[in-house]
Amino acid sequence: QLHLVESGGGLVQPGGSLRLSCVASGKSLNFHHVAWFRQAPGKEREGVSCTVISGRSTDYADSVKGRFTISTDNAKNTVYLQMNSLNPEDTAVYFCAANWNPRSPRCSMHVDYAYWGQGTQVTVSS
Repeated sequence: QLHLVESGGGLVQPGGSLRLSCVASGKSLNFHHVAWFRQAPGKEREGVSCTVISGRSTDYADSVKGRFTISTDNAKNTVYLQMNSLNPEDTAVYFCAANWNPRSPRCSMHVDYAYWGQGTQVTVSS
């Protein structure tokens, strides 16, 4: 069983930065697609970014393009989300999720993901 644990959330002022980490255990993330989602109270869950492990495909929600960067460290079996220029609209619980997908070269935030972390709270406020 693949287990995912997010960390790195916290309270940050508008314009600040945070880096979220998603550490996988149980098996390698090779041949997986990994995505970051977020959910604010009273709002629908939305996809933030996704990537193909050991691949080149990445995608970002329009609301975070140019501000967020997804990256991987395969040796550490970890996926990161670097978040810059944060604004209050970014406040949410952030989740990482993974799917085993050995063939598709592109990730998607519009499919069901099988494995989920517990979430980490990001609060952007002055």
